[in-house]
Amino acid sequence: MAIDLDDTLLDSRLRISRECRVAITRVREAGVKVTLATGRMFSSALPYARQLDMNVPLITYQGAWVRNSLSGETLYYRPVPRKWARALLARVREFGYHCQTYIDDRLCMEALTEEGKAYAELAGVTPVIVDRLEDVMDQDPLKLLVINNDTGRLDELERVLLAEFGEHLYITKSKPFYLEAMHPEATKGKALEAVARYFGIDRAEVMAVGDSYNDLDMLQWAGLGVAMANAREEVRRAADYVTLSNEEHGVAEALTKFILKRKGS
Repeated sequence: MAIDLDDTLLDSRLRISRECRVAITRVREAGVKVTLATGRMFSSALPYARQLDMNVPLITYQGAWVRNSLSGETLYYRPVPRKWARALLARVREFGYHCQTYIDDRLCMEALTEEGKAYAELAGVTPVIVDRLEDVMDQDPLKLLVINNDTGRLDELERVLLAEFGEHLYITKSKPFYLEAMHPEATKGKALEAVARYFGIDRAEVMAVGDSYNDLDMLQWAGLGVAMANAREEVRRAADYVTLSNEEHGVAEALTKFILKRKGS
């Protein structure tokens, strides 16, 4: 089972409720492998994995890096080719929006803008301020993230980037004001497939829970795709089941309905 973090497992205070923690513990005791699938950095997802006492590969960076929460072993790694990262960055600069990138699990930005500051606080990480993002791209970055609170303008940029780079990069939104660009195989669905293969689990026995556009391919790949009540309409339509919201312990409700009751736990 793979669970998204923000607006799915986490409530508005960025906490995992007691109800969800208990349900996840009971599901694991019933023999189900449970992991996190998030756009967050590995270092940002790790504290939540530790809260849940996980020792599994975590899907981070939308699927660009799948890494074990305890051993640090890498299972799946798909960074953005520098050629396309630099080209996309140059295009974003024309719009003047905040852009940041990630190297070796470090958050890099050129200035601590209001958007960058809010993101760093949400992620619980300290950003590295650099003169130019291109200067840290001596290796392939894990992803690029553009932030703009004017969602209409960000939608416009998304259309531009999809038209110009859609054949070479995976471009998606994790939140209405977060536009992300990754390797074309750096998706939650591809990463979840790799984790299932690692454990020898058939696709039909995989359950995924999420709320946003970047969760779509994961929900569609899994044998059972569950959307939160607070999910985007497109995500709810694509899911096999819609559970309660993240404020109503929707993850716990879905686990109880589809796993615990069936196993008689």
